[in-house]
Amino acid sequence: MSERTVRAPAKINLHLGVGAPREDGYHPLLTVYQAVGLHDDLTVREAETWSVEVEVPDWMGGIALPTVEDNIVTRAARLLARHHGIEPTGSVHVAKSIPVAGGMAGGSADAAAALVALDRLWGVDTSDEDLLRIAADLGSDVPFALVGGSALGTGRGELVEALTDTGTWWWVAVPSRDGLSTPAVYRHFDELHPDAPCDPPPADDLVAALAAGDPHALAAALHNDLQAPAIDLRPELGDLLDRGEAEGALRGLISGSGPTCVFLCESAEAARAVAGALSDDESHPVVLVANGAVAGAHLVTYG
Repeated sequence: MSERTVRAPAKINLHLGVGAPREDGYHPLLTVYQAVGLHDDLTVREAETWSVEVEVPDWMGGIALPTVEDNIVTRAARLLARHHGIEPTGSVHVAKSIPVAGGMAGGSADAAAALVALDRLWGVDTSDEDLLRIAADLGSDVPFALVGGSALGTGRGELVEALTDTGTWWWVAVPSRDGLSTPAVYRHFDELHPDAPCDPPPADDLVAALAAGDPHALAAALHNDLQAPAIDLRPELGDLLDRGEAEGALRGLISGSGPTCVFLCESAEAARAVAGALSDDESHPVVLVANGAVAGAHLVTYG
């Protein structure tokens, strides 16, 4: 039986600049993405019908998963099939390792993995341009999940341009047991910044730090306009950021709209030390270490 497995990475927003909402309700963004070594694996097999099964590790607890009809993997399959004038078929299994609803784009990674896997399974040879267009229709972070590495995102984040990145970066990620609504964080941003400029702030210093491969310069340049509203809604996130920096992280940052907190560390050894210190707190039962930048959605071969 023919099958394909595709691995897709989590993302961190190293810079997330947010402008005032446009007439269509979307906020213009200028963001710098980095793909990091936390992955979801999606395996698809030939089948006469369509099905999706999601496997989550014990540490994610009793999360509420979307139905097959509402799953972003199903949406990806339908859009790709419609593009080629065929019916979506296949048996999909998603093995999750990216925190769910944590600001690390796990759903977007699954959508990107589905596009790559189904394109190969169905033998439809979709062009890169069309894959990126379909990805943008699925969500702002999906095109980056295809591209990976480090990249500049504009528009709603869906217009992606690869950046020069000479560093090897080490991160500690601390997921939260409780989710944080992305729309609620954006609404609170609007409340805190009623006079926000139309154009989001630039990321020139951060882009230069990536090109130089300097972790201290990168730490100084990390920026997230959604961090203050997220902490205002969940003050314990600010306490966690302070704790990670006190334990030796170069800088703590809320990932996207949260609630996952990430910490840039000087080396792999430093990341393991920070992770060990944060793991001692029972309020943070899961602490993950990841490197970046890594590849976007790609086929996995065994043997």
